[in-house]
Amino acid sequence: MSDDNRLVAAVRTEFGKGAARRTRAAGRIPAVIYGHGTEPQHVTLPGHEVSLIIRKANAVLDLDIEGRSQLALVKDVQKDPVHQIIEHIDLIVVTRGEKVTVDVPVHVEGESFSGTIVALDATSLSLEVEATHIPERVVVDVEGLEEGAHVYAKDVALPAGATLVSDPETLVVAVSVPAAAAAADEEPAAEEAPAEAAAEAE
Repeated sequence: MSDDNRLVAAVRTEFGKGAARRTRAAGRIPAVIYGHGTEPQHVTLPGHEVSLIIRKANAVLDLDIEGRSQLALVKDVQKDPVHQIIEHIDLIVVTRGEKVTVDVPVHVEGESFSGTIVALDATSLSLEVEATHIPERVVVDVEGLEEGAHVYAKDVALPAGATLVSDPETLVVAVSVPAAAAAADEEPAAEEAPAEAAAEAE
């Protein structure tokens, strides 16, 4: 977690659609913080800074709420379906050293064997990690993998301290030959068959 994730949160005292619109018009985003048996805290966050931070999955914010520090994991971001404006954010209270379960994106690196394609079957994996050390992604290296190769969740190298929560047998990556290429390989054999039959008839 970087220093860029430190934000000053203002306690929200007005509620309702009108108040939310005024908050967004002022460049701030309504949010609620809950968890750990605490009462939900309603706050507003600086819109521009939050928009940049939540581009990364599973962002953890270090909030200053009236002089008190609070770590919170971004759990849900609600956006206007048309304008894609952030309307509301749900945050979960976390503490340093605490383990949390999050879905971490899968990133594919390398090139498989010539003529094959790589299908990403699972775009993310559920991991248990420290709340303040959530990886941005897990990497699957497909360099040189040939047709028929499969990479399962259990085969993926995890960051230090991370534990796999997803089913170990979850298919993450499959390497295959495109259908068009496979059909082209079969065509010569199909063409040879009539020629052979004609030769036998003679």
